[in-house]
Amino acid sequence: MIAADRDAVWRVISDPHHLPRWWPKVTRVENVDAHERGAGTTWTEVLETASGKGVRAAFRCRRSREPDEYEWEQEIEDTPFAKVFKTSVTTVSLDDADGGTRVTLELDQDLRGLSVLGGFMVRRASRDQLDAALGALAGTLGETGGG
Repeated sequence: MIAADRDAVWRVISDPHHLPRWWPKVTRVENVDAHERGAGTTWTEVLETASGKGVRAAFRCRRSREPDEYEWEQEIEDTPFAKVFKTSVTTVSLDDADGGTRVTLELDQDLRGLSVLGGFMVRRASRDQLDAALGALAGTLGETGGG
């Protein structure tokens, strides 16, 4: 639950320019090629690694249904991420709720090769990432201690 109306939440989650404000490890967004109604929009995230280096990752909006759902996919092939993932899709769903908006984040990742053996570690890291994103989204929308 986030104590903000659904339209306000939608404006943040559906605009890639806002990702550095609420998505973990994103320091900036570049090369946003916006399409009307969102689907097909592409962008590049600059992610900060634990060592402080920047790593670029490309994304594409797969589905945008205002104000209910926004889904994006990471472009994996021919990138360093291809060693670990086959696919990585993030879905943000919004529903009206008393006092605000119910936000549901889903991260669907298909692991590649031997990475499958470390699936439990990927699930834990993904859960931590989604929890941090929800907290930061709530903070971006003016809520303290969101989640």
